[in-house]
Amino acid sequence: MLKPLFVSCTLFLFALSPQQQAADPAQTVIPAEAAKMVNPVKPTPESQAHAKKIFGYDCAMCHGVNGDGKGDLVGDLKLKMKDYTDPAALKDFTDGELFYIIRNGKGQMPAEEVARANPEDVWNMVILVRSFAKK
Repeated sequence: MLKPLFVSCTLFLFALSPQQQAADPAQTVIPAEAAKMVNPVKPTPESQAHAKKIFGYDCAMCHGVNGDGKGDLVGDLKLKMKDYTDPAALKDFTDGELFYIIRNGKGQMPAEEVARANPEDVWNMVILVRSFAKK
């Protein structure tokens, strides 16, 4: 159950790359109300450990264990990933926009349906992704 929960995480961060944004412009539009959403989740050590575990299963293969964009599949698939350890990588995205992208998909990234990922899990993933730049 956890694996499908964030399979789209791999594609989520990939979807933020310029290549994917250009590939499907119809899915790059994030509603204004989504951009204004504020993360209601207060992270705990347990919730972030859970998010990191899921990220390790489903996202690290492309985005690297620490979000540096140097996952094992990057070379094989000839991907160009953003380095999320760089604070500038997500500076133009609000938490609401990141939540929206994870929840609804973008480009080739499929939507993370409510039945598979509750809102708290998605918000915790947003916190985790942002934390990569703080280390």
